[in-house]
Amino acid sequence: MNFIAVLLIAIGLAMDAFAVSISAGVKVPKGSKIRTALIMALVFGLFQALMPVIGWTLGTGFADYVDAWDHWIAFILLSAIGLKMIYEGLSESEGDEERNVTNGVIILILGIATSIDALAVGFTFAFLNEPILIPVLIIGIVTFLFSFAGVIFGEKFRDLIGRKAEILGGLVLIGIGVKILAESLI
Repeated sequence: MNFIAVLLIAIGLAMDAFAVSISAGVKVPKGSKIRTALIMALVFGLFQALMPVIGWTLGTGFADYVDAWDHWIAFILLSAIGLKMIYEGLSESEGDEERNVTNGVIILILGIATSIDALAVGFTFAFLNEPILIPVLIIGIVTFLFSFAGVIFGEKFRDLIGRKAEILGGLVLIGIGVKILAESLI
């Protein structure tokens, strides 16, 4: 998989963390925005990098059994994740407004929750027999940057881009899935 495809996957995966970080930016007092932005970015980036490694490790054990179906599996996984992100981006979620995202435990839980999609991407890399180190580094760095920026700029951009970020991320993942399927079938 080329650098651009991995970068697009990383951006797509980072959208959940970005959306959560934007909403956190609105709730964080001005004096602690940088500190909270660094903590959230580190936690989200680490979990987003760790989950594909777990998925890839588990997926490599199954790769020989699904070689003939790997492109379909990648397409289905990426499309399902993308559709989930689009659905969540379009649905109204009242609970997001009241969540206290500055608590350390909450940040850890959000880090895990926003990186579940990356676990499935790790399976996808295994099924496609792709190396994992470079994609994991790219995914972690992109998520770190998006999360940090989300907290810092959250107050200004939350209403404008918050849900659109998840929708865009979902569309990117579906697009990558279609590309993988098309390359295998053509």
